[in-house]
Amino acid sequence: MIPATGTTSTTGPRAVAAISARGLRKSFGERTVLDGIDLTVQQGTILALLGPNGAGKTTAVHLLTTYLRPDAGEIRVAGRDPAEQPQAVRRAIGVTGQFSAVDGYLTGRENLMLMADLHLLPKDLGRRRSAELLERFELTEAADKAASTYSGGMKRKLDLAMTLVGNPKVIFLDEPTTGLDPRSRRTMWDIIRGLVAEGTTILLTTQYLEEADQLAHRVAVLDGGRIVAEGTPAELKARIPGGHIELAFADRAELDSAALVLDPTGRDDEALTLQLAGDGSVSTLRTLLRRLDDADVDVESLSVHTPDLDDVFLALTGKKGA
Repeated sequence: MIPATGTTSTTGPRAVAAISARGLRKSFGERTVLDGIDLTVQQGTILALLGPNGAGKTTAVHLLTTYLRPDAGEIRVAGRDPAEQPQAVRRAIGVTGQFSAVDGYLTGRENLMLMADLHLLPKDLGRRRSAELLERFELTEAADKAASTYSGGMKRKLDLAMTLVGNPKVIFLDEPTTGLDPRSRRTMWDIIRGLVAEGTTILLTTQYLEEADQLAHRVAVLDGGRIVAEGTPAELKARIPGGHIELAFADRAELDSAALVLDPTGRDDEALTLQLAGDGSVSTLRTLLRRLDDADVDVESLSVHTPDLDDVFLALTGKKGA
């Protein structure tokens, strides 16, 4: 197991913790879901919380957003204690869950105006805020159409826009791109990056490890009710062995000849490939190709695999995917 790295700031010594949890515990009956976890998210950054299904990611979000109360531990969100000042915390945060909160019978504009009413915004301000968000999320043309006619990507954008009506300082995104096609997912990534650039703090749970790699300043891996590792994506990947070089050959004869010359760690006769341990550096590749050239072996293609968050996840939890 890779040890947790702690919660050092990535934004300088004066960075403010927008979310802080210490010794957070939660059980349901005899089942312990969270067993004393610590989390810190610095202001204006993204923390991605990863873990297998059932690891407690959504429970952690529910505790931090006042939906549930912990059995033990201390929480501060936007400087407030949810147990003592739940309404103040709710005014400071926005939450986008796994399932859209959009009302399909209402138009996009009506959904936003409803949120403005719930936030007790004056009517004029609510209309202005709704119009601004419709434009920002490129929903102006569909603003007066029923949300039930929106595509999946449009609904998720409207859902996030509804979260922003109250101008929250801290946003919890619980698997916000589940079910989206790759193009819609990347559009959401751009929106999320834009929010952080404006100073918003985000705690993100996701099923997509690439999403965490693309967006997060720090990643925390939750397994068995505990944080088993935390760090920047680069730090976590750097601590995982497993970089390798894959060689592909045109036929079985070339594959066999290469296997005699080299010391492969893996072989796939059907795909006509060999795998070798290696860091993919220029000197390593040059030496490898020279040995094959000296043995008169032709390589059809070569690829280098460096550890990614999938490798980190597998090493830490023994499971594929979040």
